[in-house]
Amino acid sequence: MPRANPQQSKRLISSADLFWQQAKAALSGLPNAGLNIAHEAVDRHAVGDSRHHLAIRCIDSTGISQDFSYLDLSKLTNQFAHVLQQLQVVTGDCVFTLLGRVPELYITVLGTLKNGSIICPLFSVYGPEPIRTRLISGNAKLLVTSKRLYEDKIEPLRHSLPDLEHILIVDQDQTTPPSCDDFWQLLNRASDRFAISPTKPETPALLHFTSGTTGKPKAVLHVHNAVIAHYASAHYALDLNSGDTFWCTADPGWVTGTSYGIIAPLVIGATLLVDEAEFDPVRWCQFLQDYRVNVWYTAPTAIRLMMRLGNDLLDHYDFSNLRFAASVGEPLNSELVLWGKDALGIPLHDSWWQTETGAIMIANHAKMELKPGSMGKPLPGVESAIIQRSSESEIEMIDAPDQAGELVLRVGWPSMFVGYLDDKELYRRCFINDWYLTGDIVRRDIDGYFWFVGRVDDTIKSAGHLIGPYEVERVLLAQTAVADAGVIGIPDPVINETVRAYVVLKAGYSASDELKRHLRAQTRKALGPAVAPREIEFCNKLPRTRSGKIMRKLLRARVLGLPEGDLSTLDSNL
Repeated sequence: MPRANPQQSKRLISSADLFWQQAKAALSGLPNAGLNIAHEAVDRHAVGDSRHHLAIRCIDSTGISQDFSYLDLSKLTNQFAHVLQQLQVVTGDCVFTLLGRVPELYITVLGTLKNGSIICPLFSVYGPEPIRTRLISGNAKLLVTSKRLYEDKIEPLRHSLPDLEHILIVDQDQTTPPSCDDFWQLLNRASDRFAISPTKPETPALLHFTSGTTGKPKAVLHVHNAVIAHYASAHYALDLNSGDTFWCTADPGWVTGTSYGIIAPLVIGATLLVDEAEFDPVRWCQFLQDYRVNVWYTAPTAIRLMMRLGNDLLDHYDFSNLRFAASVGEPLNSELVLWGKDALGIPLHDSWWQTETGAIMIANHAKMELKPGSMGKPLPGVESAIIQRSSESEIEMIDAPDQAGELVLRVGWPSMFVGYLDDKELYRRCFINDWYLTGDIVRRDIDGYFWFVGRVDDTIKSAGHLIGPYEVERVLLAQTAVADAGVIGIPDPVINETVRAYVVLKAGYSASDELKRHLRAQTRKALGPAVAPREIEFCNKLPRTRSGKIMRKLLRARVLGLPEGDLSTLDSNL
């Protein structure tokens, strides 16, 4: 990977590196040298005053909770690490989970990291083919799943997975299928004392698959050193502190659900809330109230669905314990930010990062003045710039405010990914000199706040103008009648592409030509005729990933009759 030159390194040591050095100093490191995520998240708390503090509270779909102290979690994860050793799963081997948000998932993730193996949680609603593809890509050696998921999704394809040596079934009240092992039976036989072997910071630890909004999902690899960024970003960007009650609504099948739904809150010493049930806005409001959530991390799609309840219903809940709320996945438009202040008593804060960055890079943090609709500013440890690519190996910096270009980050933050599995060339193309190319188009205002414009792959080229879909969607979402909006470019023989918007209306509004004219007029007024959509179509829903991102490439493919590509991350319920 390209490195900074000596002059650049000298400057970084006095700024960005200092931030990460201070974060690393707040961690304990392994007693026998090295850095291990699970030690920082569990064991260092389990031997101190926090050993009896509540680490994880798992609430099942019926409302019954299971509580685990840091000491409980340490013992259970020690046992699972022993199980892996007994099954000859070693450093570098990959362990997968295919589970809902149940206690066994969290035990497996942390126990695997203790063992020095690589962990990859899969979303439990994947179909057999996406599961097979990911298990093969990650060279899965062991899988932890439930009997139902095994029989429905794994058993039919097991013959095509020769590298998958072990499958552990978590159900305690059912017969384990043939050729599988009982998770709890193995666990209960194992010792609850385990010494983590010296783990180098660069040891592979986490495997995540991207959401695939612009193509086939990529297998992204992170190392144990990432825990420094998990800790620092959660504390700085999410205002998360030891003793807080924290709820991240993302499933660990996504990078957010692992980085901030498992690792970061435990490293900080907070209490992590886990809800096994699927999204239900009334349940979520009750959850925030009853469990006295202090810090909440969620997604814009969920917030929009909660908005539909209406403030009259939300007024019946007590959110007074909620100190900070943030969102990730898609840009948080200003209407949602301000809704939070009205409905929850605090504004919602946006954050920006990627599977490849491993942790939050840009955010509206608690101590800064909030600009609704902006991404915020880079964390102190993150050096960013906006560029235009002049060739595959050369870039030009954009210093003028409010000029759109590609966001780049200088290499060197602790959670930076170290590769795509089996695709070194794709990884190489992610960097120019010592800059990581994010593929996101942004602009930076005169105050240093970043504003999302769109993905490089989604950018619309129309009559010489470069148009980011999100800047059009943001204006549409501000209209009273609009619940959701997606914007794509449609081929045009004269101007290259025309801007077309697909709009989902709020309850109580009906599609009509008059409403189309109104929306066109409002967008032309806000954006100008060159950027505003020439065509507006009404639809019932937009294709989104399960993490809430609009799949614009899929929307465009369906409109133009093109191949739809990989649909494994499509959420059919949204």
